[in-house]
Amino acid sequence: MSSISKILIIQTAFIGDLVLTTPLIRAVRKGFPLAQISVLTIPKTADLLRDNPHIDMVILYDKRGKQRGIRAFLQLVRKLRRERFDLAIVPHRSLRSALLAGLSRIPQRVGFNTSAGVFLFTHKVFYRKNAHEIERNLDLLRPFGIYLQDKSPEVFPSPNDRDTAAEFLRKNGIQASHRPVAIAPGSVWPTKCWPPERFAEVGKHLFKQFGKKVILIGGEEDRQLCQRIADALPSGAGAVAAGQMSLRQSAALLEMCALLLSNDSAPVHLAVAMKTPVVAIFGPTVPAFGFAPWGEGHTVVQRRLQCRPCGVHGGRKCPRGHFQCMKGISAEQVLGEICRILQLDQKKTG
Repeated sequence: MSSISKILIIQTAFIGDLVLTTPLIRAVRKGFPLAQISVLTIPKTADLLRDNPHIDMVILYDKRGKQRGIRAFLQLVRKLRRERFDLAIVPHRSLRSALLAGLSRIPQRVGFNTSAGVFLFTHKVFYRKNAHEIERNLDLLRPFGIYLQDKSPEVFPSPNDRDTAAEFLRKNGIQASHRPVAIAPGSVWPTKCWPPERFAEVGKHLFKQFGKKVILIGGEEDRQLCQRIADALPSGAGAVAAGQMSLRQSAALLEMCALLLSNDSAPVHLAVAMKTPVVAIFGPTVPAFGFAPWGEGHTVVQRRLQCRPCGVHGGRKCPRGHFQCMKGISAEQVLGEICRILQLDQKKTG
C-alpha cells in the first residue's frame, strides 16, 4: 500500500457510469489519502469531475472524436507511461480500457473477471451480476482491504452553476420555493423511452392538481423531444432546459426540484447524487442489472412480463413488436408514485 503513490482510474463509458464511479473515487482517496489520483474519461462526461476534492488530475480521451484511431491511442499510451502510475483501477469492462492500463506499463492493474481484457489485469475481481453498479465498482478495492460505508454518488456544482440554474428558474417564472418537477424523457436507446404523450399527461396533472411546473432536461439530442412535450402542456406549465446547460448546471437544477421523473438513463443517477427523489420507469431493462436509483426514497415503476429483460442496454425496437413493457405503464400509475413523493416533500418543506 505504501508503495502506491500514483493511481489511475479509467472510466470512459456513459454519463451515468461516471456518476456511479464517484463512490469508487472517494473510496480510493480514503484508502490512499496521500496518493495522486487521476481519472481518465471522455470529454462529454469530464464536467462531472470538476471540483471533486478526491481527484488531482483529469485526463481526457476523446475516443470517438479527435483521438479516434490507433495513432491517437498509442500517443495516449505514451503519455500514460510518462506519468509512471503505480496502480490502475478499471471499472469499464471494454478491451480498450484494459489495453490502456496494460500497455501503459502500470505495475498493478485491477479489473473485473468479465472484462474483455481480463488477461491484462494483475488483480481480477469477481463481477457480481445482481449487485448494484456502485457496489460492483467498490469491489475493485477489495484486494487492498478498502471498504466504504457511505456509498452515495456525488457531483459538485459550483456557485456559478447554481446561479445559472436559479436564473433559468427566474426566466421561466418559476419560484425556487415552489420546487418544480424535473422530467427526463430521453435515452440513447429508443426502447427505454416511455411514450412522450404519457410524460405530457403527467405534466398536465401535476400543474392542475399541485400547481407544479415541469422542467424538461436532457442533452442537445433531447431538445426536440422535450419541446414536443412542453408544447403539449398548459401555457406556462413547462420549461425546456435540454441542451442549454452543462452537466453540473443540470445537477444544480435537479437539486432545486422536488423530484425527477425519468426513464432508465443518466439523469436518474445525477438526481440521486444531488439527493433529489427519483421515479424511474424501467421497460426493457430491469433494476437487477444494477442501475436502479441508489438508496432510499426512490421508486421504480415497471411491469412484470415474461419477455423482460430483453437486453442489457435496451434496443432500437421491441423484439416482440408490442412494446408492452412501456406502453403498459399508465400515467395514472406513475402519478400515484409521484404524488406520494410530493406529499412527503411538502411535509419536509412545510
